[in-house]
Amino acid sequence: MKIHDNNRTIAIWSIVGFAAFGILPWYALPDGLSGLQGLSELFAGRDSASGLAQLLLHRRPWLALGVWPLLAALPVLWMAPGRAQGRLLAWCGALGVAGLLAQGFAVGLPGPGALSGFLDPSGTGQPGFGWGAMLVLCALLMQTAFGLARAGAFRGDLFVAAAVVGAASLLITFVAFPVFRSLAGAFLDEAGQPSAAAWIARIASERIWGLGCVHSTQSCGVAWNTLALAILTGLTTTVLGTLLALVENRSDSRIRHALRFLAPLPIITPPFVVGLGLILLFGRAGLVNQLIEWAFGIAPTRWFYGWFGVWLAQLFAFTPIAFLIVRGVIQGVSPSLEEASQTLRAGAWRTFAHVTFPLMLPGLTNAFLVGFIESIADFGNPIIVGGQFSVLSTEIFFAIVGAQFDQGRAAALALILTVFALGIFALQRAILGRKNFTTVSGKGDAGLSMRLPDGLRRGAMCVVVPWLAFTLVVYVFAFCGGFVQTWGRDYSPTLAHFRTAFSVAVDAGGVQWLGAAWASLFTTMKLAALAAPLTPALAC
Repeated sequence: MKIHDNNRTIAIWSIVGFAAFGILPWYALPDGLSGLQGLSELFAGRDSASGLAQLLLHRRPWLALGVWPLLAALPVLWMAPGRAQGRLLAWCGALGVAGLLAQGFAVGLPGPGALSGFLDPSGTGQPGFGWGAMLVLCALLMQTAFGLARAGAFRGDLFVAAAVVGAASLLITFVAFPVFRSLAGAFLDEAGQPSAAAWIARIASERIWGLGCVHSTQSCGVAWNTLALAILTGLTTTVLGTLLALVENRSDSRIRHALRFLAPLPIITPPFVVGLGLILLFGRAGLVNQLIEWAFGIAPTRWFYGWFGVWLAQLFAFTPIAFLIVRGVIQGVSPSLEEASQTLRAGAWRTFAHVTFPLMLPGLTNAFLVGFIESIADFGNPIIVGGQFSVLSTEIFFAIVGAQFDQGRAAALALILTVFALGIFALQRAILGRKNFTTVSGKGDAGLSMRLPDGLRRGAMCVVVPWLAFTLVVYVFAFCGGFVQTWGRDYSPTLAHFRTAFSVAVDAGGVQWLGAAWASLFTTMKLAALAAPLTPALAC
């Protein structure tokens, strides 16, 4: 019988699934496919054999749970496209994915966690999925996607169905599942058993919820520190980003050209660069402390290390995000509405307050939401300039490194972070969910955007110009710090730090990368080169 012409894509993925099951190692190999010593290992090796050999020769019958749907779906290749074909294909693919994952979790890895039930009487478990299992899983996912499309979903487009199902599977595998597993650890005791008492003990901790800062000189709990810092950061980044966006879009100032370069600069530089620049300015050996000591005789202290330093560093790091969000909103405000308001004899202030600002409100709330979430998730700035000021992100880090190694505590703290993020998101939706901010519906819009009222423009300039100058100073100091001997003590120009980090030797055998920083630089570039093409491809 001839396969229907419109089923060729389905046939190709069926062949991929059968080939992976029959000729590729089902389980992961320590050295990958290059570790195979010969084709015989695809049949004789207990851990390197293909899925078919595992099923027939090595007594692992549970693998059939994820493979039989490939056989059951073969009749669809000779069926005409339609809902009946789609339902059969979708059910086979979904059952195959469920069976493959179920046997993997039920049997488990080798060791005491492996079950010894009817699936694996020996109780020895199995290694993790390899190329064979992953390609069979992909084939089953594509079966499910194609079945949904043929049943009427995605307007019958096989490519769109495959893209949506594939992207959803990646999100579940690499985002939802790891997050769920990590958060679930908060409800397990030291023996790995579910325990509400263990969860309550981790959550109800003075270290997390203490209010000592209210009635004594003690510090508050890390949850309150995180929440207060996030609210402050969200508000200030939103205000500052809004002023930057208004000056850039609604003024004729010459500073706009410098603003377009300096305002987004912290986005493309790591937070450690901002933290380093601030330390060189305000740290104990920083220029500001030295100037104060020289002028007033006040000995340098660590005043900068704490909530103020973390807030200032986060203000630098996250203001550009708020700026970009609000700028897009301002550019989308309809000029015709502002012109209509002025035509009805409303002044610049009244037009801005009753027309422009209400239309900016969704962007402002989105900017605050992003600033809040970025603040509670930030780790680099608190660990650099936080000093004794602890937040949830640093507490999570110290809970899983060093002598503590308390994964349950780390999971409990991560659960609090998640609740904070979801709570502020729900609040934003509650405020804006019932309001409609649409200004243009299917028609083009023309006109000149209204300039800022004079008072607002002057006030914005008084904030924006010093901020841009401060940004430039921070980056200049971060750059110059690498060219002096010892910051705060010996400002002699030197290239010794670069020689230590990036020294190179050339001999007859070739180039030798002797610097201490070359390995980390190569690793960074390798990861960036791998991530750069994948992220836009998945985003499409």
